[in-house]
Amino acid sequence: MLTVDRFEGEYALIEYNRKIFHIPKALLPKGVKEGDVIKMEITVDREATEKKKQSVAKLADRLFKK
Repeated sequence: MLTVDRFEGEYALIEYNRKIFHIPKALLPKGVKEGDVIKMEITVDREATEKKKQSVAKLADRLFKK
């Protein structure tokens, strides 16, 4: 269970399994408040990952071109 513990500046401090994580407030739903229990889903964007790999490979090719 993820619980909003408190807010500090631009971050929400989220408690999960007795540990506190700093999450940018911008990633949370509007209107979330201290004590709210939140759900989060994390997925891998395969398309964006592949584009990033290609971009890095192109940069490396340019940098290490003989």
